[in-house]
Amino acid sequence: MSGIIPLTMPKFGLAMTEGKIASWAIPEGARIEVGQEIADIETTKITNGYESPVKGILRRRVAPEQQDLPVGALIAVVADASVPDSDIDAFIAAFEAEFATGHTGEQAEAAPEPVIVQVDGRGIRYLETGREHAGTPIVLIHGFGGDLNNWMFNQPVLAEDRRVIALDMPGHGGSSKDVGAGDLATLSAAVTGLLAALDIPKAHLVGHSLGGAVALRMALDTPDRVASLSLIDPASLGEEIDGNFIAGFIEASRRKQIQPVLEKLFRNKSLVSRDMADDLLKYKRLDGVAAALGTIAAANFANGRQQEILRDRLTELRNLPVQIIWGDADEILPVGHAANLPAGITTHILRDAGHMPQMEKAAEVNRLIADLVSLTG
Repeated sequence: MSGIIPLTMPKFGLAMTEGKIASWAIPEGARIEVGQEIADIETTKITNGYESPVKGILRRRVAPEQQDLPVGALIAVVADASVPDSDIDAFIAAFEAEFATGHTGEQAEAAPEPVIVQVDGRGIRYLETGREHAGTPIVLIHGFGGDLNNWMFNQPVLAEDRRVIALDMPGHGGSSKDVGAGDLATLSAAVTGLLAALDIPKAHLVGHSLGGAVALRMALDTPDRVASLSLIDPASLGEEIDGNFIAGFIEASRRKQIQPVLEKLFRNKSLVSRDMADDLLKYKRLDGVAAALGTIAAANFANGRQQEILRDRLTELRNLPVQIIWGDADEILPVGHAANLPAGITTHILRDAGHMPQMEKAAEVNRLIADLVSLTG
């Protein structure tokens, strides 16, 4: 039926199979724009805003709040005011009948699984998607205490037309808990080693927080291996950091302790779910994790200050496309660190985002990364 656009349950992360509308933000009959947040969608891992991929009139909210629905299920319909209600009803009935048949009759495609490769005697876990695409790959590097799942809203989207690799840095996720000195040189060498092991001569680096400092250090040490640099709320651009966050992250052993620490990462505190806290606590109980995090923290954030400041070296990147993306409500690293950077470095300050804009403003971050990658070939 012409002029009717379905909105379906999105896939947040490669492992997501279902979700539910936690709350609708837009009433039926309202006009919506591309990128406008129209609902909060809750998964077992996180609650995140759903940004409309189209503009038009939200004619029907099909999915009720708090009802579990599979990925791909119809949640709403957008259509012009001239489309009769009877056509909307017929469209919804036909869509749901076809979806029900396909959903029960077809085997869901298996999500790609992370693998581990040996890099200089350490096991490094990584997740690769979009391998079928040609061109220079994108490599995603998480921050302190994170893992490759920090990119759950970014990797699937970026992999639609690009090879994308998300990795666990040493000491994190499923990678070896041997972190050596734990400094930027050690961590960036691990990323360089992974690229060598995968026979990738050059990559577009995307780094968040400590991962941003790691990506920057790698670009300075091995510039021929870096095609572009997207730094998201990066460390190493100033001494200030919330030392209480680092200490609280390391010391917390119960959900009641870790919950307020994790809430510092987001402007929207409701994004921190029970499952998110529980998953992190499980990771922290693994052998070697406490020592690894302590070593990395001592090397990079001793006495509540950042130890290796690379700001004065940014001028060395004059021939490299570089952008800084920062949430304006970051409670961990001051957004002021993005001010007065050398000419040629593009800065994007995202409103209403905390330290994790790749989650809170995923669509905008994905667009900025994809734009820089496409400009550099």
